[in-house]
Parts: sequence; structure tokens; C-alpha cells
Amino acid sequence: MRMKNKYRKSTPFGCNAGSRCSLSFVVWGLVGCVLLLHLYSLISHGDKLEGSREFHLNHFQLTRELEETQDEGFQIPPPRGKRSPRAAKRRPKRPTTLIEEFLDENSQFRHLFFPDQGTAIDPMMEAGNDSLHFYPGSMWLDTDGNPIQAHGEGFCMLRNWGCTTGTEKTRMVPHTMLTKKELHGGLTHLSVTELKIKVDIIGVSCYSSKDLWTWKNEGVVLAGEETDLTHDLYKLNVLERPKVIYNDKTGKYVMWMHIDDTNYTKASVGVAVSDYPIGPFDYLYSKQPHGFDSRDMTIFKDDDGVAYLIYSSDDNSELHIGPLTDDYLDVTRVMNRVLVGQHREAPALFKYERTYYMITSGCTGWSPNEAHAHAAESVMGPWETMGNPCIGGNKVSRDTTFFAQSTYVLPLPMLHGLYIFMADRWNPAALNDSRYVWLPMTVKGAADKPLDYNFGFPLWPRVSIFWHKRWKLPNGWNG
Repeated sequence: MRMKNKYRKSTPFGCNAGSRCSLSFVVWGLVGCVLLLHLYSLISHGDKLEGSREFHLNHFQLTRELEETQDEGFQIPPPRGKRSPRAAKRRPKRPTTLIEEFLDENSQFRHLFFPDQGTAIDPMMEAGNDSLHFYPGSMWLDTDGNPIQAHGEGFCMLRNWGCTTGTEKTRMVPHTMLTKKELHGGLTHLSVTELKIKVDIIGVSCYSSKDLWTWKNEGVVLAGEETDLTHDLYKLNVLERPKVIYNDKTGKYVMWMHIDDTNYTKASVGVAVSDYPIGPFDYLYSKQPHGFDSRDMTIFKDDDGVAYLIYSSDDNSELHIGPLTDDYLDVTRVMNRVLVGQHREAPALFKYERTYYMITSGCTGWSPNEAHAHAAESVMGPWETMGNPCIGGNKVSRDTTFFAQSTYVLPLPMLHGLYIFMADRWNPAALNDSRYVWLPMTVKGAADKPLDYNFGFPLWPRVSIFWHKRWKLPNGWNG
């Protein structure tokens, strides 16, 4: 009689070690499961890839016209006719530059930079093929037929419409107290005569729109103070670059702004709050954040709801970045210094996928200068400089950000990587006649300039701002 082996053990698959259960059968069974899972993954991925191809194809068709550069920029026409010998002797040793013509309120070419009302964008009059077209630098009218006054603007996108806030600059007053050092951190090329005009604080104006082209004036949502000399918003003080964000926890709309005195020595931020995006806003207080001077500033709300204050500091030689408190009404103690020694201002932040980007301006007062694009893996930095993002026009217009200064970058829903770059074309001789330069901007392709911290190997896609004399958003931009 055959004895059973008491030491015979069962395998994990239920087969006795001495049975005829083939180990190869088990192995091939596992392989088959893996192949089936892989096949399913390929089919699923193929569907997603086809959908991705279709999306990118549609995106390309929608945006390719916006990415075609226009080489024609600002060019001073040659003088008409021949100069007399006497006039030729009086001719200056060097030709007048485009920037000098831009700053000269008596320039015969001023209409190139500030076209008159005959070329104004009037949404109530436009029809047909001219509808929804932007003309950078042209006068822009609201639905009441008045020039839009929302400079240094911020933007608040809501479900079916958006609103923009900016400073009202309709009342001009003579002003000769500004000096080169007091205005923008020791600049040397500006003279007091170029700064003889300033704007009283009238307040923060608000406009609403459903198409980003037709704007309704919602009025002054934060008014200046006419009589109280001690108030931050007293009419002879300075209010610039108001930005509004919504706090999901408190249900409040919070406005941050640059607050200063007549001589730009207060260098503070101001905070106001409202229950509605179109106000009215209640002014709360001003302070120097983190104990440092603050001039050009912006705020940025991340995907996780954390908001940040970004401001030029230390006489505009660097930028400071720090998170706000949960209610957005103050800064926390956390702050990082970035772009140290680079003298940048007018920050405009946005996010593309998992990377943070920022457009900044040089510090040259009302005189236009070259924009820089920056990128970072964290809002708090370090930030790397990617170079000039401007494309098209001519070299002078590219080196002057198309004679404008950054204020905000607006992402466009359903168009991945496409944004509107918003800037002000300041008119130093008449700030109330300053203009808006809105241009299409993309984030794509490899950066074309080595960055600061990565040993010369570009890490992030290039930021590109495309010059157009006339352009419109692609159909279906809002989904």
C-alpha cells in the first residue's frame, strides 16, 4: 500500500506539489491577463489620443492666424519734399528716435501712437466683419460712447461674464512736485518737465462684459476722498493697479491696490472689500507689506485657493512674493525676494499646466521699455528669466513692448495655452488719453534663450506675445 507523504505541501494556486498542475499553465494565464489589460489600455489610450489630436487640430485652426507675426510696426515716415540748404544746416546731429517721438506731445507723428477718435473702437456702431476686432492703441469706447477708463486693470472672470477694474484718469491737474528719484527708484533719464501732469484720485472704475469687447460702465466702485487730507484716497494722493479676486471661503470680493502719497514716498498697498464684483467696495486700510516699500503690484489666486501678493520693492530693484491670509485681507509673515537686482515692475502672473509664468516691465517711469517673461515651478520662486516675449512689429516696438506696459494676463477657456496679454500705453502728456494694448499670447514650444538656474538648458515652453494692428478672438473661444 502506497503511503502518503505527510510533508507534501499545497501551492498558493491550490495545486499539490506532486500533482500534475503545470506551473507553465499558471504563468501563461498571468501573461494572458497582462496582455488583455494591455490591449484594453491601448484601445482606451487610442481613443484619448484621437480626442487629443482632434482638440489640438481644432486649437491650431483657431489660433494659427493669431500666431502669424505682422512685421509692420511703428515707423516714422521720411520728411516730405527736399530740405532747403538753410534747413539742412539746422538739422540735428542725430535723427529723433521713436521713443522720443512717443514722449513728445507735439510730435507730428503722435497719431501713430495715439489715433484720434475717428478710429475709435465703438461696439455700439460696429457691425459685420468689424465686430469683435481689437485695435491695439486705438481709443476704446464703452456702451455709452465714452472712452473706457480702467488703467492698470485687473480682471475677474465669472460664469457668464467678466468684469475689469482700473483707475479712473479723467481729471488732470498740473503737478511739478515729482522728482526723478521719488518716482521710480532713482531713474536718471526722466526730467521733471516730463512728469508735469498727474491724475487726481477719482476712484476705481468697473466695467462688465460678456464678450471682452463690449463693455458696460458699472461706475466708480471705490471713490476718492475730496476733503479729508489724512485719508489714503485723498484726491491728491496716488491710487494705481487695482486688482480684485474672489474669496471662496468668505464669499467676499477683495481689492488690492498700490497706495502712495503725492511724492511716491508712502509706497504701500491698500485693501478694500465688497459683497459684489461690481461694488461698492469698502476701503479698509493701507500698509507696507512685510515692512517693505511697495509700488507696482498684483495679486494671483492659485488653483488651490491660496492667493499671493507680488510687488516691486527696495526702490524697485527686486520683487517680493508672499501668500495672503485665508480671508485675503492681509499678508502672512512668509515672503521671498525674487529677481533681485533686476529692477522689474508691472508684474502680471498666470499659470500654464503646472508652471507659473510672469511678465514684467523695466523701471523707466512713463517711458516704454522691454518686457521680460519669467517662469518658476513654485509661485514663491526661484524665478528664471526667459527673455523678451514680443514677436512681430519692428525691433524698436518689440524692445518697448509695443510702446506699452504689462498689467494683466487673461487665460481663455477651452483654448489651451492661449491668453490675452493686457497692457497700458501710457500717455505721459495726458494720462487720461492713455490707451489699451491687448494682444494674443501663447505658451508653447521650447524656450529660445538659456535661463538663469538650469545650466543653459531651457526647461519651459516659450511665452510669445504677437503684434497685430487688428485681430479678433477665434470663434468658440469661450466654449
